[in-house]
Amino acid sequence: MPPFTEYPELDATDLAALIARGEVSRAEVLDAALTRLDAVNPHVHAVVMDGREQARAQLTRDAAGPFSGVPFLLKDLGQDVAGLPSTWGSRARRGVLAAATSGVVRRWMDAGLLVLGKTNLPEFALKGVTEPALFGATRNPWNLARTPGGSSGGAAAAVAAGVVPVAGASDGGGSIRIPAAYCGLFGLKPSRGRVSHAPGDGEVWDGASVTHALSRSVRDSAALLDVIAGAEPGDPFVAAPPARPYAEEVGAPPGRLRIGFATDSPLGAPVHAEMRAAVAGAARLLESLGHHVEPAAPAIDGLALAQSYLAIYFGHVAAEVRACIRDFGARPSDFELDTRALAAIGDSLRAGEYVRLRTRWNDFARTLAAFHNRFDLFLTPATAQPAADIGELDTPRWQQAALRAILGLGAGGLLRRLGVVEGLARRNLERTPFTQLANLTGCPAMSVPLHWGRDGMPVGVQFVAAWGREDLLIRLAAQLEVAQPWAQRRPKLPAEPGVVR
Repeated sequence: MPPFTEYPELDATDLAALIARGEVSRAEVLDAALTRLDAVNPHVHAVVMDGREQARAQLTRDAAGPFSGVPFLLKDLGQDVAGLPSTWGSRARRGVLAAATSGVVRRWMDAGLLVLGKTNLPEFALKGVTEPALFGATRNPWNLARTPGGSSGGAAAAVAAGVVPVAGASDGGGSIRIPAAYCGLFGLKPSRGRVSHAPGDGEVWDGASVTHALSRSVRDSAALLDVIAGAEPGDPFVAAPPARPYAEEVGAPPGRLRIGFATDSPLGAPVHAEMRAAVAGAARLLESLGHHVEPAAPAIDGLALAQSYLAIYFGHVAAEVRACIRDFGARPSDFELDTRALAAIGDSLRAGEYVRLRTRWNDFARTLAAFHNRFDLFLTPATAQPAADIGELDTPRWQQAALRAILGLGAGGLLRRLGVVEGLARRNLERTPFTQLANLTGCPAMSVPLHWGRDGMPVGVQFVAAWGREDLLIRLAAQLEVAQPWAQRRPKLPAEPGVVR
């Protein structure tokens, strides 16, 4: 039988249908995925743990499930399989094996997905680029000199490169939407409480982080959300179930939506012309589809929101570093320098200050809810700047030397007073200032690939809905996908000379 060469062109829904009809076997699809992995991964370096033997073992089990036989990849953080490595992109967790399988992974596997391995991410998922010291840099399939974003950068690169049609991802400050925007993918961040973090966690990053996937099609994302949505025993917060399956929202009329849009950065930083053009083009498309679109934004102080976000960022890094030292015997040198500096700042935060900044999340949520009383959706660029070059956002050498000296003195408070690391963190947020609002408020949001720049790189636009309204996002995304399709646009990789953009 000839090889299954159509594999990279098909989404998960099509693959599952072909398998269900007996037109191709699960083994043939797996072989096609592994062939693709071996061809492109040397170029993009997206997959860092090869699980092909486990995937072949899955073929011997029951073939039931809506995605039976569809290849899949896990992010190497919070998506554990008992007995397999769980590194979180950190040298401090080398050799750590997961004690239990995550609830979300169990649901994916029960749906029939074949887990091929795990994808790369920055250490502890802390950056908007994927360049960990442990594994090295993941590269954007659209331009191998550029980053795919982060923290789900490995997942995005793998999907964009056609290794798998869908891949597990998570989003604590934009980590689904940012790589989706940079890699020409659809990325939906669900509402807080929609997907369980069981059994290892109740809420991750105080509820800012959520789990879902990156995909090439809206229908794949919707059907996968149906698979993983719902509570596990002991969850502290549960979103009410949808009125009907999310898959049924694909193709359902969204109605005439009221959409407010903004292109200025909430931090007052520059926004690239291509990102502004992407929003302007999306607004014109929306109007042509009958929606009401006008300039409007929630009255939220962007700097105040960034300060609150950075408080949890610093605090949780400090807790994670201490946990690795306590539980796995990690040494300070096992952590990247930036991570050590972030942890030192987190350790210098007073409990009262942390609580004060955490309490402000309520103000942001109330203000955004008032905005959603007037508008169904909030449209912004997904990012303020294009994907950075590999290494572009590395801490300068002179600052590295200063950080080492200060850390050697154990002076986390001095780091805060000097503002060195906070300045670096803010500079990173200035490139991606639009995504954190949905994380702190718990609202669902999505990045939709509606624009390609003059350099051929994808540019995403973001839509934020009211809490619990993933259904509305899916309806609109499906309408946009029909009106301005993106799936046929694929990056050209050295492994496939016949493919054109």
